[in-house]
Amino acid sequence: MPGKQGSPGAEDAAPTLPSVRPPCDRLPCNKSSVCSRSYFVVVMVFFHIYIINVIALLLYVHYNSGQDEASSRGRDAAGSGHQRPASGSESPKPDVSLTRIEGIRVGHVHKVSLVPGRVHEMRTLSLKPLLFEIPEFLSEHECRVVIQLAQLKGLMESQLMVQDGQEELAKELNLSPDEIFNLLDINQDGQLQLHEILTHSRVRDGIWLTPENLREVYDGLKADKDNNGLLSLEEFRLLSSDAFQRFLMQRGVKRSQLVRNSRHTWLYQGKGAHQVLQDIKERVTRLTRLPPTLVDLSEPLQVVRYEEGGHYHAHQDSGPVYPETACTHTRLAANASTPFETSCRYITVLFYLNSVEGGGETAFPVADNRTYDEVSLIHNDVDLLDTRRNCNKSNLRVKPTKGTAVFWYNYLSDGRGWVGEQDEYALHGGCVVTRGTKWIANKWINIDPDYQRQVRYQQLVSQNPEDEEDEGLMLDPDVEGSDIHQDL
Repeated sequence: MPGKQGSPGAEDAAPTLPSVRPPCDRLPCNKSSVCSRSYFVVVMVFFHIYIINVIALLLYVHYNSGQDEASSRGRDAAGSGHQRPASGSESPKPDVSLTRIEGIRVGHVHKVSLVPGRVHEMRTLSLKPLLFEIPEFLSEHECRVVIQLAQLKGLMESQLMVQDGQEELAKELNLSPDEIFNLLDINQDGQLQLHEILTHSRVRDGIWLTPENLREVYDGLKADKDNNGLLSLEEFRLLSSDAFQRFLMQRGVKRSQLVRNSRHTWLYQGKGAHQVLQDIKERVTRLTRLPPTLVDLSEPLQVVRYEEGGHYHAHQDSGPVYPETACTHTRLAANASTPFETSCRYITVLFYLNSVEGGGETAFPVADNRTYDEVSLIHNDVDLLDTRRNCNKSNLRVKPTKGTAVFWYNYLSDGRGWVGEQDEYALHGGCVVTRGTKWIANKWINIDPDYQRQVRYQQLVSQNPEDEEDEGLMLDPDVEGSDIHQDL
């Protein structure tokens, strides 16, 4: 009956199987909706394939970038910010990419093989500058031989009482008082502060003035008219270029007032030199992992003696290199004359030849500082550069222990295998010796940041093999009273 047919309850009660109806009769969805399980599976398969392709693409890009970087390093390993020579040119064929040891972290210990049958420990002391310490680098016998050879040759004063040649340089540059003032005014505030004048006097005259000394000079010269501790351009114009120097010489200068107070000599390490000296050079080559040619053509070994009261105020072993600056060791290959020279000491290796009874530490005032600010080195009459007064305020001090070597990089890497900018954190000095005597030796590795100039120099030396045996074309440091191996 129609009534029963329209009654859903009657149909549910019947023991017959339900009629088969299309899915959309059972589910409240439109035919256009995605409600098929098989369709969902297909979509997920395509999604996973897409993800796999993306990952493969990223791996491909990463791999190719690594290959490009490696090939770029191969092309650029021969230079530094300058055009590298193409293959087939006359440039040296050996690997000229400079190996640079990683510090990892302060306190990290490298195991290094420097002599047959023995392993040395090399400890990272700081990352700025990159500084390492190697205990027992030299034996007691080697320390004694180096000292005896230095005594046999004779030591000279490391610094004359007054530096010569400054007036000639000023005349050659033809600088006016206004230009000199602007050069000294580091922060460009129109006034010369105490630390700006101190820096100038120390570099120019080699005399270590303290803020108190400078105020006495101001009073003696009546330079500071308004007595505010600053020199204006007008006040500076009234002073002659050598006014400070003349005043100080009239007063008399003590050795303790010099930038450094020590005696030194040079020991050549080429063919025919004492076997100990040759062994040390070979060990330095292994330590620094640099091409032997670069070590051979660098400065001789410098040996220094500090008596009680001796010191060396904080300084850089090498200066920044600008386009108008020539490196001392490659100046013959520079093909240009310039009044500015620096020693271009890429690496310093310092050896302690004895253990000092008191004082004599090597201080690094700003090692591992977060930032470097030259102006803040002298603040509130506290001079971090002063190793006679403020060594205890340095961030790092290395105690002199017989046989120990420390070495650091004076320049950063240019990122392409050659010498980059000067590392300002390499500032260091010798604390005053309070008791006993201090003997050290320095081995500097000279490398010109201008790669092409370094190549020309090496080619020039290779054409004169007899000069190469005497460690390159460097002049004798004692000739004509000029120290060609600059003691900065």
